[in-house]
Amino acid sequence: MGLAAGGLEEVSRRPAPRRIVILGGGTAGWMAANLLQHEWGGEGTAITLIESPAIGIIGVGEGSTPQLKAFFDKIGVPEAEWMPRCNATYKAGIEFRGWSDKPGFDHYFHPFPTEVDRFTEPKFFYSAHARRSGRDTPGHPDAFFLASRIAAEGRAPLAPANFPFRVGYGYHFDAHLVGATLRDIAVARGVTHASATIAQVELTEVGDVAALLADDGRRFEADLFLDASGFRATITEGALKEPHVSFADNLFNDRAVVTPTPLPAGGAKAQTTSTAKSAGWIWHIPLTNRAGNGYVYSSRFINPDAAAAELREHCGLAPDVEVRHLSMRCGRTARSWVRNCLAVGLSQGFLEPLEATALHIVLATVEGFVATWDTQDRDGFNSAIARRFEGIRDYIVCHYRTAQRRDTDYWREATSHDRLSDSLKGIITAWFTGADLVQEIHEQGVADIYPPLSWHCLLGGYGNYPDAERLRPPGGDVRPIDMTNIDRFVGGCALNFPSHAEALARLPKAALAA
Repeated sequence: MGLAAGGLEEVSRRPAPRRIVILGGGTAGWMAANLLQHEWGGEGTAITLIESPAIGIIGVGEGSTPQLKAFFDKIGVPEAEWMPRCNATYKAGIEFRGWSDKPGFDHYFHPFPTEVDRFTEPKFFYSAHARRSGRDTPGHPDAFFLASRIAAEGRAPLAPANFPFRVGYGYHFDAHLVGATLRDIAVARGVTHASATIAQVELTEVGDVAALLADDGRRFEADLFLDASGFRATITEGALKEPHVSFADNLFNDRAVVTPTPLPAGGAKAQTTSTAKSAGWIWHIPLTNRAGNGYVYSSRFINPDAAAAELREHCGLAPDVEVRHLSMRCGRTARSWVRNCLAVGLSQGFLEPLEATALHIVLATVEGFVATWDTQDRDGFNSAIARRFEGIRDYIVCHYRTAQRRDTDYWREATSHDRLSDSLKGIITAWFTGADLVQEIHEQGVADIYPPLSWHCLLGGYGNYPDAERLRPPGGDVRPIDMTNIDRFVGGCALNFPSHAEALARLPKAALAA
């Protein structure tokens, strides 16, 4: 410690690691490599990523949150450089279909945030609160938010220069191609790519990781290791014996079956679609060249063959069309930063893809790790990552617990179990008792994980209100909500945005082969 010229105390910087070895590629591993090269490459840190040619990558058509745009912006890669190569499209949010049997609430849209929301969000919150209290006021979120209108009208969430409000958006992309693109970017910037199959993790006498030993005799030493080895968690759980915290008691989907289909006749919309089915839900993710589809389900309620048949029927495919089956393990490692190893991607944990948060967590983990490197506050870092996992888990669990359908054993259990965190119990209680949900979320300190807008859209979008026959007229004590004016405002804002097809056509054709 010392004093700067102005008398302020300086915090001494810890030297960056001299050598970093990342075990595992895919999107998570190469994303971490690019972030660390961006942060520490200029300080002489040598980064090596090891990929085994014998281990495949789990990847299908995938979606993201707006944090993926922040990642590409941070490492200085424009959309024109990566989107065409990865068959990527834009994403304004997620539409949920069939999660509620309530009349008028058979679908709703979870919008990514825009600055325009500041004009309409308070009106929706007010109207939803009045309806929760038994008044007949508008309760469906879709008409209130710009992102919902952008997706519904086939537009792209790209604000023109003359539109003064920021608009958040994510992407859809081919996960294999994103991994390959990030690999090429990282290697061009100085990351070493090693093809090797790791046979053993060598530990020091005190239990740190000393080296990774390949089956051909090569030895990879480093000061810092990243475990991006997937569900195997070769270093974190395998060698360091870090416990795994399962979320299976309230996120009981453990399988997926996937298949591609041609794009629908209307082309790609800027939205993921999640359709509830008998024992889970099916995603539809539009790319530029095809659509990705996957049925996320619980093997306790349906077997793989029946799930595949349900997926084929949903997609209008013949009974013999080929599908792929995947296994999932919902949960997280107890600590993400253990000794001299940081877990990222599936090695760190997995939350089913309902809200497309996988890469969001990778970004938060690596950025948080770098920010904590100087202080070495492992306990604070690990607590923050665990809190993020559990906050996202709670939001996903709420999708099931408050869904308005009871037509199968799966949905009867999903909507009735009591295996909820205290935080989620507090949020659900606030909603159904007519309390101030915004206040509850802020008092809990969870608004940074999912803001009040997301919770209102989820709970209101399902129609979690008193039944229509129990609603009373608003009365003089409730301010009227002028939906015609809101429609005019949101619709007028949407006119500034290009069609999704036009926005994609502006991007150059892929210059590099996949």
